[in-house]
Amino acid sequence: MPAPIVSRRDIEFFLYEMFDIESLTTRERYQDHDRESFDAAIDIAQAIAEKYYIPIRLKVDSNQPTFDGKKVHIIPEIKEGLDAVIEAGLIAPTTDYEMGGMQLPQIAASGASAYLAAAASTSIGYLSLTHANSNLIEAYGTPQQIEKWVIPQREGRFFGTMAMTEPGAGSGLGDLTTSATKEEDGTYRVKGNKIWISGGDHDLSENIVHLVLARVKGAPKGVKGISLFIVPKFLVNDDGKVGEQNEVALAGLFHKMGGRGQTSTALSFGEQNGAEGYLVGEENKGLMYMFHMMNEARILVGTGAALTALTGFQYSLDYAKGRPQGRLLSAKDPLSPPVNIIEHPDVRRMLLTQKAYSEGAYALCLYGHQLVDDEKTAPTESERKHASTILDFLTPIIKSWPSEWGPKSNDLAIQVLGGHGYVNEHPVEMFYRDNRLNPIHEGTTGIQSLDLLCRKVPMNDFKGYQAFLNEIHLTAQSVKSTQSLQTYALALQNAINNIQEVTTSVMGASKTQNLDLVFSNSVSYLNMFGHLTIAWLWLRQADLATKQLDKAPHDDDKKFYNGKIQAMKYFFNSELPLTYHWGNLVKNIDSASFDTHPDWL
Repeated sequence: MPAPIVSRRDIEFFLYEMFDIESLTTRERYQDHDRESFDAAIDIAQAIAEKYYIPIRLKVDSNQPTFDGKKVHIIPEIKEGLDAVIEAGLIAPTTDYEMGGMQLPQIAASGASAYLAAAASTSIGYLSLTHANSNLIEAYGTPQQIEKWVIPQREGRFFGTMAMTEPGAGSGLGDLTTSATKEEDGTYRVKGNKIWISGGDHDLSENIVHLVLARVKGAPKGVKGISLFIVPKFLVNDDGKVGEQNEVALAGLFHKMGGRGQTSTALSFGEQNGAEGYLVGEENKGLMYMFHMMNEARILVGTGAALTALTGFQYSLDYAKGRPQGRLLSAKDPLSPPVNIIEHPDVRRMLLTQKAYSEGAYALCLYGHQLVDDEKTAPTESERKHASTILDFLTPIIKSWPSEWGPKSNDLAIQVLGGHGYVNEHPVEMFYRDNRLNPIHEGTTGIQSLDLLCRKVPMNDFKGYQAFLNEIHLTAQSVKSTQSLQTYALALQNAINNIQEVTTSVMGASKTQNLDLVFSNSVSYLNMFGHLTIAWLWLRQADLATKQLDKAPHDDDKKFYNGKIQAMKYFFNSELPLTYHWGNLVKNIDSASFDTHPDWL
């Protein structure tokens, strides 16, 4: 029997016990739903993952997209899987009914898509980016733009991308050189080059709708002069039918270490007269609009990283339970039968670490999805604003923590399998390669750390920072009443106090010292805050598990809840203490990296 993609029991625990998504059905937007409809969406996604994606996992990894100078070639099975997702209505499950969606809560949709993301890796990214592209146009575009570009994407006929990065600019978007010139008819002519465009060219859909950042002539320098344009691969006639090709050309494909199901492209816009583009919103506000898609993409990146870690954990756990090898130290008889490797303490250590990282990361991402729901549909304005404040603050952590620690979990999965983990007869080495991109794209870990420490922490007079720490504090206070968890509640409170001390210190230093030096340990600050957040989420899980243990009628439930408690203990004993080390680096403004001269390296 093959290893499970992800644990259904775990998904149900998160959705129905920890985050209580059934309570969302009291809100007007979700009143048509119940647990039965939520489970049905999960069932459909699981069936598609098992039928279309698991059987082709190795083939996708072994057959990267190719470009013959005229056309991109992708194995046909990828389109079959995407078409199945579209046919099932899972391309845009959170979208309004009138736009063809299921109007599912964001967190329920994330639970349903867990199987797809874990089984399909970046192949499902074609649809994820399309959904995010549509959301942006729907938020800032005109009714005509929504009719022309969003509806075909919601139907799965057009796919969408985001085109930001340039060869000479990279993450420094203020230096982009792609230009846009306004024509008399109100359209723009876009010229420039973009790289690392995921899903930038293929024949999986009728059209590709690129959202392109460019600078209109005379616009201010830097990020304040960036505008956003819809630039399709093919022009669309007034009757909605696809017309002639726009001046969007594939310059080449990048061949990736992992995530090989999705094209990564270099695109050339407007080599002759300029590609026809359509302004979204107002000129010079493009980066603000694009952040709508970028922030959504960052949560998706974190979620994908968590699920890749989860599926690696499930595979290595299944392997360890059925792989006999060696004997325990306490076994004195050399003729005694070998034990399954899960009996070896170090293998259990690696499995427990994977459990703590992957399930903690997924809890974080689902919390982010819950905040998205609350931001849009919570009953009161103050609740909606509170959710928005915390989500904005937490986004760098949701993107980065799973992206950094997910690959570490996958690395341990390889180690559990030993030599078998290093060869492609087993998928764990592929999971690691797939996951290794996540710390890089949608803003590297270093960029996210600066966003957190320099921008999100002090923003609005520390409002988001304080609101989120208060959430953690409330949990610590509440859990104190559970005797078996008192020690951990106190440890969490002490970690809160430490991070407050570190934050006060570094913010004070920023007023008097070199900012580059003061914030040079920002990644350590991000690690510290991320670990505090995961410890909080694990204590919440352990608190629930402790309360459920007495009620659990079945042995399997007792095992499940004890596993949650044990993973929490591991994280508090082995991982949370690291926050003090990272905090000292930040608080003491450790200068080892900053003082390193380039000539010394």
